[in-house]
Amino acid sequence: MNTRRARKAGAALCVAVLVLAGCTSGDDAVSQGSTFEFVSPGGKVDIFYDDPDRQSLEITGEDLFNEGQQLSTADFPDDVIVINLWGQWCNPCRAEAPELQKVYEQTKDDGVMVLGIDLRDPNRQAPIDFMRDRDLTYPSIYDPSGRTLLQLSGYPRNIVPSTIVLDRQHRVAAVFLRTLLASDLLPVVERLAAERPPAAAAAAPPSR
Repeated sequence: MNTRRARKAGAALCVAVLVLAGCTSGDDAVSQGSTFEFVSPGGKVDIFYDDPDRQSLEITGEDLFNEGQQLSTADFPDDVIVINLWGQWCNPCRAEAPELQKVYEQTKDDGVMVLGIDLRDPNRQAPIDFMRDRDLTYPSIYDPSGRTLLQLSGYPRNIVPSTIVLDRQHRVAAVFLRTLLASDLLPVVERLAAERPPAAAAAAPPSR
């Protein structure tokens, strides 16, 4: 009896440790060196981070359109990345998605990528149809269980849509906890796109 109780206690402790650790695998953002930890903004819905305060973030998950294939922010080195949390069931997302497409089309040649994270859609075909019907051409991660969001430490996962903007070094430069128009987002990504990527900055000759 004591042995059984010990085993149950050990199993319960293991479950608790997994929950606290986010139940993530060795391929998650933490193991790859992400440092971003979201802190409650005290009622703010637009949060901006100055260069010295920016923290790195890497997100990886399954490609919505290619089952079994992984999609990651690391696939877009030196790009400014607009990460958008959305769901086809979300009414504000229906208005916001075409705005994100406008941003993508206007800035992709300047090194800007839009990357969606589709949430709480158990039927994979529904978000695929959502994107096709609206001619959305930027990629998206399929995350019905919310596992990908475990890589966002402290982030409010119940706020959909919301948007995180990474600079060219893939550090968090801005967070928007609201629905966006292209006019809200364009000045931010254009400013970040104007920043030189790390490789270019390192190769530049010293100023005299």
